[in-house]
Amino acid sequence: MKVSENCFHCGQGIEKERILFDEKTFCCNGCRSVYEILNTNNLSNFYELNKRAGIRPDASASQFDYLDTQEIFDKITDFSEGGTSLVTFKIPVIHCSSCIWLLESLHTLNKNIKYSQVNFTRKTLQISFNHNELKLSELASFLTNLGYKPVISLETADKNVEHLDKSLLVKFAIAAFAFGNGMFLAFPEYIGGEDYWMEHYKGLFRALMCLLAIPVVVYSASDYYKSAWYGLKNGIVNIDVPIVLGIIVLFGRSLYEVATNYGPGYFDTLCGLLFFMLLGKIFQKRTYNALSYDRDYKSFYPIAVTKVDFEGKQENILLSDVKVGDRILVRNQEIIPVDAILINGEGNIDNSFITGESESISKQPGDKIFAGGKQIGSSLELEVIKDVDQSYLTQLWNKEAFKKHETGLDTLTNTISKYFTFIILGIALVAGIYWATVDLEKMFQVISAILIIACPCALALSAPFTFGHIMRILGRNKFYVKDTLTIEKIAKLDTIVFDKTGTITHRKKSNIRFEGPEVSEFDLLNIKTLLKNSNHPLSKSLYEFIEAKDEYFPVDHFREISGKGYEASVRGTVYKIGSAKYNGQESKNLETAVYISRNNEFIGKFIFKNEYREHLKDLFRKLTHYKVYILSGDNSSEEEQLKELIPDYKAMAFNQNPEDKLNYIQNLQNRKMKVAMLGDGLNDAGALKQSNVGIAIADDSNSFTPSSDVIMNGEKVVTLDRYLNVCKGSITIVKITFIISFLYNIVGLSYAVTGHMHPLFAALIMPASSITVVSFTTLSTWILGRKYFKKRP
Repeated sequence: MKVSENCFHCGQGIEKERILFDEKTFCCNGCRSVYEILNTNNLSNFYELNKRAGIRPDASASQFDYLDTQEIFDKITDFSEGGTSLVTFKIPVIHCSSCIWLLESLHTLNKNIKYSQVNFTRKTLQISFNHNELKLSELASFLTNLGYKPVISLETADKNVEHLDKSLLVKFAIAAFAFGNGMFLAFPEYIGGEDYWMEHYKGLFRALMCLLAIPVVVYSASDYYKSAWYGLKNGIVNIDVPIVLGIIVLFGRSLYEVATNYGPGYFDTLCGLLFFMLLGKIFQKRTYNALSYDRDYKSFYPIAVTKVDFEGKQENILLSDVKVGDRILVRNQEIIPVDAILINGEGNIDNSFITGESESISKQPGDKIFAGGKQIGSSLELEVIKDVDQSYLTQLWNKEAFKKHETGLDTLTNTISKYFTFIILGIALVAGIYWATVDLEKMFQVISAILIIACPCALALSAPFTFGHIMRILGRNKFYVKDTLTIEKIAKLDTIVFDKTGTITHRKKSNIRFEGPEVSEFDLLNIKTLLKNSNHPLSKSLYEFIEAKDEYFPVDHFREISGKGYEASVRGTVYKIGSAKYNGQESKNLETAVYISRNNEFIGKFIFKNEYREHLKDLFRKLTHYKVYILSGDNSSEEEQLKELIPDYKAMAFNQNPEDKLNYIQNLQNRKMKVAMLGDGLNDAGALKQSNVGIAIADDSNSFTPSSDVIMNGEKVVTLDRYLNVCKGSITIVKITFIISFLYNIVGLSYAVTGHMHPLFAALIMPASSITVVSFTTLSTWILGRKYFKKRP
């Protein structure tokens, strides 16, 4: 007798000769090779995560040589520069946690792969690799040999996203056809009566109903089987387990009744059940995709860029208004928002936001520069060569390197769903035992109704739908949130730290006077040229203040020390612009000033009288539930004015460099405070990332920083309390939707357990609860938005 064996890697039965390796049995050389790769690279715990979860490699995988053709390579890759390329592959066979774990460990399997990141919902894999050592075709073959063959087509190359799975529509159509015809065939037996003709042909009708139900049970319900099976394989009892049990119970009971001529069974009910469940799934998918679409393409950040005309005149315009052929100015430390050609200046591009590698690439006029790179050094004049696609910046913003790993309501929802499933299975077991002793026929109906009605889909929808709508409302009001978890973190805040310059003060509005000997026009032109290279709010204000003609002069050896100042050579003269200490001077008076030296000789200073944002006092009066702190890189010259504006402040700290600000935030967190930091996104980048919620303030410049959780329009700072209240209100809405979901289940279960609910009615109730939750969140979030933002901007 031949003993059946399964492959150690993929778990499939061995049809041909078995292959022995390392005291294990494999079905083919492909599976053995994958095991050997994993074992050699100390990744054998892949099999501990998921027993026999491997995928058999496709031995007949087509060659990928065409990917190395330059035209196709440029079309397929997202980014390619300096030896590093990024590519996003569609990989449909990603199905469980072990797939994700293995695919995100590719850098340990191949030294030329820098990192890899899976998007499970879209079944995509983004890989950063060294294209000089590893060809794109070799990368595709490498994935194929691992069992994850990428699907490469014109559609995937064009980055088109399919917003609705067509297979779901097919499954729904089959269920709808079977449900309608099944009800028609079952109707004669429902009305009863003594009729010879009906009695004679009822066996045929029952057989037809069974035939109609088989494709529904086998194909239309297949997603539920897969979800339940993959969950159980990973030790997770997910929300599809009770649904699958209900389907099996109903179908098994129906087959028994027809086979024994006991009754017509529940074939029509079963088809109706899956019809309404798939209808609910289509509804959920459409709503999710609508939220995702709005997130990707409509939530434009309030990032403006400096457009330059051919006469050198500068104008700040919204990034969404940038067109191909426009010329834009990118200053030191600013992110390049769109693919462009370098026209003037020396590029020193840091692509770490894209590739994860902190490596600078030199660029000369005529070179192409990719969106997402950050200029380190003097300003650049660029010509736009591609339309703006801000969904790319959304990808950049959500990059793994910039995420703050915290648990939240989503984890709570999953935990509740998990225990909820066990409770429902327990209730179904107890009810089944009871009804088996009372009415065996009714037992199947009761168990099916319990398992179907108790699906916690509405519970799982509560948080993402509420937060999705809130993100959309906040975005329309120029408060751009990175992800839904950030909303919950905002609701938990108890401390708010404000940076002074550019946050609670206007970037442009300042009273400026010069103190020192008269400056020559030669020096003024050079100073204005140098000021143009800096993104600091005081430099921008000073640039607008100086009335000298704006001319382009080459800036050489530009160097900036964050929090102190910067220097460079313009027309053979070296200038230093920054703090008193940076220029070798002492700040005798408490004042905000920009000191300037020429060839290490101090020539004077510009003294600023900051103008604070209107209605700032009203804001701080409304923030009584929060501990308020002020940080500033300036001296304490305006401390008394700040005390008048903020009577209930906890502390103020001045002369803070970027590292000081980060440490200040950390100290507050060590005291168990939940801290939000509001800053301009440049000198405050470290503090923004360290805080629980980092809010970057953007006025008329590209203040985008991946370290922030929120980008907020500067003019909206004085209404910060409204955004905080909306986030708190969203938590209340989520809790109410939890209650609604539980009420549906409690009422439904009470009827199901007592045998007063038909499984078909239970199938109607399940999507009804989801629709109720979605409708309630839509209405309540709209009311919440109208309460705080009456007029849409």
